[in-house]
Amino acid sequence: MKTIGIIGGMSFESTLEYYKIINEEVSKRLGGLHSAKMLIESYDFCEIETYQSKEDWKTLSKILVNSAKRLENAGVDYIAIATNTMHLVADDVENNINVPLIHIAEAAANAIKAENIDTVALFGTIYTMTKPFYKDKFKNEFNINVIVPNIEEQKTINEIIYNELCRGIIKESSRERLYEITRHCVSKGAKAVVLGCTELPNIIKQTDIDGIKIINTTRAHCMEIVKRIL
Repeated sequence: MKTIGIIGGMSFESTLEYYKIINEEVSKRLGGLHSAKMLIESYDFCEIETYQSKEDWKTLSKILVNSAKRLENAGVDYIAIATNTMHLVADDVENNINVPLIHIAEAAANAIKAENIDTVALFGTIYTMTKPFYKDKFKNEFNINVIVPNIEEQKTINEIIYNELCRGIIKESSRERLYEITRHCVSKGAKAVVLGCTELPNIIKQTDIDGIKIINTTRAHCMEIVKRIL
């Protein structure tokens, strides 16, 4: 088994899911007392969010590159960034390390293609929904069309993520609002909703929505991680 190095803590709520899903899947596949070989460098998300709010991606890039280098020096075989938004600096990380970076958008795109879907709605932080790093990878590398919610819906999703989900708060009213936005995106042609924030699977469940596929990027990323390390 290879060792995965995870850059986490953005937020710790989603990093918990990474640790749980990866270890459960390794145990399922190998049986017995097996679990994953893993190193995690976890951040104080308040610090990260402060730089995000200032859109200081240069500083954030340096932080994540240094983290990846420390994990590489510690002997990991792969690096994974346990958050969608911070893949905005994934190219910088990848260009500064000598071990492979397992990209969450690529894992998500493979899950979408496996369902023979060509048009998706993208939910996430305001940065993920508005900046090109995610949408361009989908379109240019996988020929997947991306629909984003309107401006007011984007603000709603972003507020739910930062003010509730990152704090472990799940509100039924927020769940209903997210499902309403989902239906709106379906009316515009979306055949699946990509949960492009690793906290969103904590509130949006496939079992609660009929007629549209939910792509859980956290799980897709974890499955790709397990595939690589095994």
